[in-house]
Amino acid sequence: MQQATAMTPRKVAIFDFDGTIVDGQSGALFTTYLLRHGIMRLPRALHLGWWGLRYKLHLPYRQSEARELVFGALADLDPSTVDEVMHRFHDEVLLPRYRRRAREEVDRRRKEGCVTLLVSATFKAMADVAARTLGMDAAMATLMEKDAQGRYTGRVQGDVIAGPQKYAAASAWCDKNLGQGAWELAYAYGDHHSDVDLLSRAKEAFAVCPGSTLRPIAKKRGWQILDWDE
Repeated sequence: MQQATAMTPRKVAIFDFDGTIVDGQSGALFTTYLLRHGIMRLPRALHLGWWGLRYKLHLPYRQSEARELVFGALADLDPSTVDEVMHRFHDEVLLPRYRRRAREEVDRRRKEGCVTLLVSATFKAMADVAARTLGMDAAMATLMEKDAQGRYTGRVQGDVIAGPQKYAAASAWCDKNLGQGAWELAYAYGDHHSDVDLLSRAKEAFAVCPGSTLRPIAKKRGWQILDWDE
């Protein structure tokens, strides 16, 4: 990584994952995957479905609840097996859903000299695989707590990386690895209204296949709308 100078801050490009890089939502797809492989029971999946409905309808919900419900299904597995399940899920289910134009955009920003970061509310182990696959510099995603023996407790550690936490986590990484005042958010990409905070902080913002809530916001603020669906 090149050293930034006071005169030339490093350009940073931040990409959301679900609905932006991949066509679909990793959480819902992971739930289906766990059900199909007999790792998750139907009552837990139905509980997750109720959480998803509240999320879609903008009803009260707790961000960490969905992640804790998923990890509750993995409670009997050792950490290495949990990570292996997530890696297999990524390769079997998510990888075929990567948008070609998303890959091209990441490559374009890298060739431009940008530091490229992935931000996501999904699990960190899964996001790390995605960032490596795309050749990105790092991933900011939701950490799950481990106990003194290194086993997952099923609880979220810290904040779910969603909404304003996306920029907060990426900003903390940039300050630590690039230096305070030595970088600028040149480009940001997101698909959901919860990405407005991130997009509003970029010099150039891109709404990728935006939903009905984000689209009018993007038009009003002059953000470019990208259709990356094949």
